[in-house]
Amino acid sequence: MPETNLIVARLLNGRTIKGSTSDFFPERPQFHVQTRGSSQTVAVKMDDLKAIFFVKDLVGNPGHVKNRKFSAMDPGLQTGKRIAVLFKDGELLVGYTVSYTAGRQGFFMVPVDPQGNNTRIYVVSAATKTVKVGPAADELALTAPKPKPKPRAA
Repeated sequence: MPETNLIVARLLNGRTIKGSTSDFFPERPQFHVQTRGSSQTVAVKMDDLKAIFFVKDLVGNPGHVKNRKFSAMDPGLQTGKRIAVLFKDGELLVGYTVSYTAGRQGFFMVPVDPQGNNTRIYVVSAATKTVKVGPAADELALTAPKPKPKPRAA
């Protein structure tokens, strides 16, 4: 029986789909998301995907400020190499990877922030502007522009 994962799929057009999936495999052309709070299933094409975030829960913590820095005592160094990913839309992800190879369709990474909602992320390489590994990841994490605060709902 396939494992069901809570996910947030971020598409290249800016759309977000939240729900669960049990048929995501990076080498397949599409997967399905059972959307949150409904019985609707949405097909997601890999060609439309920016990244898929495997999450602890679908609500998250909007007040949480993401940690974008590697620490001196890095637990991730035992399980992978440092990686910083700057997407074409300006979003920066910082974490660790054991599966990044330049030129491949995508790769998995684990975020540097253990307090965040993301447990792992599948990044589609075509959606990235810059990917840096090792010491260059530290530099990108420090020099990339900070995200603009999102406007609060009234």
